[in-house]
Amino acid sequence: MKLSVLGSGYVGTTVAACFADLGHDVTAVDIDEDTVAALNDGHAAIHEPGLDDRIAANVGDRLRATTDYDAIAETDATFVALPTPSMEDGTIDTSILEAGAEALGEAIAGKDEHLVVVKSTVVPKTTETVVAPAVADASGLTVGEGLQVGVNPEFLREGSAVDDFMRPDKVVLGSETARAAALLREIYAPLTSQVDTHVVETGLREAEIIKYANNAFLATKISLMNEIGNICKEYDVDAYEVAEAIGLDHRIGSSFLASGVGWGGSCFPKDVAALIAAAREVGYEPSLLEAAVEVNEKQPRRMLGLLERHVDVEGARVAVLGLAFKPGTDDVRESRAIPVIRGLLERGATVVGYDPIATERMKRHFPDIEYAASAADALDGADAALVTTDWEEFADLDAEFDAMATPVVVDGRHIVERRDGLVYEGLTW
Repeated sequence: MKLSVLGSGYVGTTVAACFADLGHDVTAVDIDEDTVAALNDGHAAIHEPGLDDRIAANVGDRLRATTDYDAIAETDATFVALPTPSMEDGTIDTSILEAGAEALGEAIAGKDEHLVVVKSTVVPKTTETVVAPAVADASGLTVGEGLQVGVNPEFLREGSAVDDFMRPDKVVLGSETARAAALLREIYAPLTSQVDTHVVETGLREAEIIKYANNAFLATKISLMNEIGNICKEYDVDAYEVAEAIGLDHRIGSSFLASGVGWGGSCFPKDVAALIAAAREVGYEPSLLEAAVEVNEKQPRRMLGLLERHVDVEGARVAVLGLAFKPGTDDVRESRAIPVIRGLLERGATVVGYDPIATERMKRHFPDIEYAASAADALDGADAALVTTDWEEFADLDAEFDAMATPVVVDGRHIVERRDGLVYEGLTW
């Protein structure tokens, strides 16, 4: 099938490359000329393992990129993967989505039929009250007749997005008409015919909220384990042994039980905040979700408190190891390193940061701190080190700690090995 993907960020680029790999003819549409040029040159403008290989294998054949919205008219279906950023009150900003929907509608004016699939993360009713009307008004098509509408939420983790798309736990297909449902099944048939996965066919609103429910559940599970870990710490109990034991219960499972400095990234903070805001809009107070956020915000402060047990932070040189919100990505959005660095600067510390790939992105937040070329350079002469991302290379650090002025390590990710000669504090163990 001929597909277009509107928006070439993490989600849009991955979706476009993977659909092309499945045999579809795909056109990626984005307003950023550099992003489009990068795709047409055979690589992504973002860091995502395995993505460049998929792009290079298909570009010029089943995959192309353009800034011209009119190219959408040559396709049968458009996946809308535009950003829906958070506003101050947690609600999503749909202005980019609305503008894109209007431009999409103008591009398909005159067509007999087109399928528009919302891939962006949106709260219930957004597709039917915002996206569909904008496309319909601009195109002249009638929703449910010439204009078919679907919702296909993404469950792509940064650092494993390609694998998550090609080997999904589930594929959620939301629609309100038999025709839209049939088209969605046809698009995904090359994947679902070769991969054993769950295909969930549901309505538009259900598909919209499934993404939020998914992320809210996982974020809350992490915060619950962090709360338990904080209690364990006060009793001198190893929270990781506790997590290993409770994870054996099939009702709980072992995933997302790693206690530490908390969750960040582009999805969990935004999606939990949006679900809280959406609940309040209809008069419901989501106290459990609010508590999950409160625990998450507390973890960086606890980390700094543990540091102050061992080091006079004012005037100290402190290495922050790990700047990305998780290993395998250069994304620093809502990284737990941000509140940690901010707290260190407020306390008068000199901060030196290190990350294998996220340094340039963190410089946009903290242009004036020092950045090291390696973990060893960051540790050399440091009065303390805080570990905020569990990059595997940090597990191999050993003699590098001997170059510190005082070998104090506060490990927020359970990645550094305790040893003699090292003053070690785990955040929750």
